[in-house]
Amino acid sequence: MRRFNLALLAAVALASGLTAVPAQAHTGRPPGLESCTAAGCHFDVPPGTYDVKVLLGGDAESHTAISGETRRSLLPETAVAAGERASRSFTVNVRTPEGEPTGPDGTPGLDLALGGSAPALAGIKVTPARHTRQIFLVGDSTVCDQPGDPYSGWGQQLPQYLRKGLSVANYADSGESTVTYLAEPRLWATVQPLIRPGDLVLVQLAHNDKTTDEATYRANLETLVAGVREKGGNPVLVTPIVRRWFNSDGTLNNGTALLVNGLGVDHPAVIRSVAAAKDVPLIDLTAKTKSLVESLGVEGSKAIYLYNEKRDNTHTSVHGATVYAGLVRDELVAQRLVPAGLVRVG
Repeated sequence: MRRFNLALLAAVALASGLTAVPAQAHTGRPPGLESCTAAGCHFDVPPGTYDVKVLLGGDAESHTAISGETRRSLLPETAVAAGERASRSFTVNVRTPEGEPTGPDGTPGLDLALGGSAPALAGIKVTPARHTRQIFLVGDSTVCDQPGDPYSGWGQQLPQYLRKGLSVANYADSGESTVTYLAEPRLWATVQPLIRPGDLVLVQLAHNDKTTDEATYRANLETLVAGVREKGGNPVLVTPIVRRWFNSDGTLNNGTALLVNGLGVDHPAVIRSVAAAKDVPLIDLTAKTKSLVESLGVEGSKAIYLYNEKRDNTHTSVHGATVYAGLVRDELVAQRLVPAGLVRVG
């Protein structure tokens, strides 16, 4: 596999955005714009964590967003005035498989896609990240890096809210419960050895624990918490996003919406209980998403989920996942789980 010296910046200003260049062209220059086309960039790098610095802008006013790997939002749409340049940085996790852990391997290396209403990339630098902190995500399909439109998990949208020095390693996987996540070798047995002291591990598992009894569910959460701490990481328990299932009075006060399974196990209540008993930070995403969905009402909340596209009241749209990722971002800052300086606001 071709390797680059990743320590240099290809800071090439182009007259009007990005000129199409074959992604695999070998010009002898360090990895930069010669590794890009008008649609995006590809870098032949091994799995790891990388800092990406981009220079945005062109002769005309531009609006550029960047996504990467399996549809992860890495940089929100950024406006740059005509003739100006703006520098932005973020840190990205490159892994195999690049999306869901039980999914296909994907494309080797780092792939970045340019988006926004008028994208313009003037320069790019990719370097191995040093002294970075990871946020590992353990979850299900409402969290994972969904492979195709119109689906998106909130973990897929979270990276755009983070600055250089903090990255998301999303090991959420569709269809998983606390039982299957612990049992599948590609999941917990793969994630736990990667955790380093100081890393955050956010755990949101409940949607698929439909037949898990309360004692088992509680024990599984406790096992995950203990496993994170064993590696020096910091566990954070996250209650599940609500299902969009309204009562006639416009509330979500029912077991379907609030994740009470067929055995009567109130998943959010158990998560809150374990968090309190084990002194684990809690992000009560159930309460926050309930409040938001009820405030939007029956019609307004359809855009958060995939009701219009799929009659799906469980999985979120890109818009909904972005909104929910913002709620997680806010809690990470409010609880001082991450430094405010490493988080994008607004």
